[in-house]
Amino acid sequence: MKAGLELRLGQSLSMTPQLQQSIRLLQLSTLELALEIQQAVETNPLLEIADTDDFSEGEGPSSELAEGSETVDSDYQEDPNALAGEALLSGTDETTPEDPFTVDSQWEDYYESDGSTSFSAPENNHDEFDPYATTSSGVESLRDHLLSQIHLTHLTQRDTAIAAALIESIDNMGYLADSLEEIHAMLIEDWPNLQIEDITTVLHLIQSLDPIGVGARDLNECLCLQLQHKPKDLPYRDVAMRICEQNLIETIAQREYQQAQRALGVDQTALEGALMILQGLDPRPGSSVGSVAADYLIPDVLVSFRNNAWHVDLNPEIAPKLRVNQTYARMINRSSRGEDASYIRSHLQEARWFIKSLRSRNETLLNVARAIVAHQTEFLEQGEVAMKPLVLREIADELSLHESTVSRVTTQKFMLTPRGTFEFKYFFSSHVGTSDGGECSATAIRAMIKKLVNEENPRKPLSDAKIADLLTEQGIDVARRTIAKYREAMGIASSTDRKRLI
Repeated sequence: MKAGLELRLGQSLSMTPQLQQSIRLLQLSTLELALEIQQAVETNPLLEIADTDDFSEGEGPSSELAEGSETVDSDYQEDPNALAGEALLSGTDETTPEDPFTVDSQWEDYYESDGSTSFSAPENNHDEFDPYATTSSGVESLRDHLLSQIHLTHLTQRDTAIAAALIESIDNMGYLADSLEEIHAMLIEDWPNLQIEDITTVLHLIQSLDPIGVGARDLNECLCLQLQHKPKDLPYRDVAMRICEQNLIETIAQREYQQAQRALGVDQTALEGALMILQGLDPRPGSSVGSVAADYLIPDVLVSFRNNAWHVDLNPEIAPKLRVNQTYARMINRSSRGEDASYIRSHLQEARWFIKSLRSRNETLLNVARAIVAHQTEFLEQGEVAMKPLVLREIADELSLHESTVSRVTTQKFMLTPRGTFEFKYFFSSHVGTSDGGECSATAIRAMIKKLVNEENPRKPLSDAKIADLLTEQGIDVARRTIAKYREAMGIASSTDRKRLI
């Protein structure tokens, strides 16, 4: 073997830093993107968040940015490999005049001439989409709610300590999580003469507080406490009380009505009346107090129906307005050599790359959202029963993107529609063949199953085989085991468990 040199000519696609950054930004959720932008602004002195007042029409810093952009562009060179990667991610954005799925604003409305972002919501869409108007406030917890009632009573120091220990043992649903023996063992060190009966007495006091039924040790006791506050002349109240006292709740939950009638010695009419009373009680009394405030999702795109067409817009809240700091950028001409110039030039390139990557992300996001809306128009108009089957490859082929790119875009990205807020992936589902040779999505089939169950006779619920027969009559060929799988996925009980006496 002899060592030597050999020259070869070939082509290869390399992952440039800008392409890697674009891919990383593409798969970030709204919250993660906000953190990424904040970190980029903090670490790069040439990248800054522009104030809303800075972009006044025809004057202000925006005009100054446009004037100074030429001096910056003379020192900035685009990476051809990065541009090729950006083209792969963004895809085409051609809109024909006949296309009803139009966007009200152009990219020039979102981005300044020097590449800085400038989001602004459409004027006629501002009032229609305001899902974040409600602000959460501090909510009193169940513990604080009970302690505030105890402080209004005249208890001794020992009884107050017992009440505090009992309240600390009550879970969020209002049940006593620890046994009286465990609470007694915890308090015996401070109160040597304390008896179990003393704790029971204080527990009865807590069980009389609001909400009714709090402090119960099991479901039967919880329902008994609530029945005690019902009028004594209420028909079948005594039967409902006996159901709880004899621990027949589980028997009734298993639809063993005849066994419950024999244990109570009552007829079917009396049992139905008692069950009507029990259904009006709250099995989780603590959940009505101190509910955790909901965490609102920030949608990435907004979908609305205006002027007889569906419109898709980027949410102006998903990213702040970014721009290049021109004060530092102009320093390149003043000191074209040296460490300072290299430092500024390096960060200038990073700032422009970040802004371009952010723009590429939002363009791809909007293109995919528009394609989804175009495919699922019937869902927006009619609901889940009209959902069409859709897979990632269809959107990828339509937009000339890679399937993995569409997968990144649809992960943890949300769309606000008149029917609610949905993740992009919600609109993708497998298909089932129909008798006429067409296709029906799995989402539509689940909606049909849910509708049939809601409309069924509770005394004679539909079996999985019967549901399959009803769907077959509508031209949808679905096996019984498929119905069972969809039903279990939606949390719907079997026909035996759904059967009701009333």
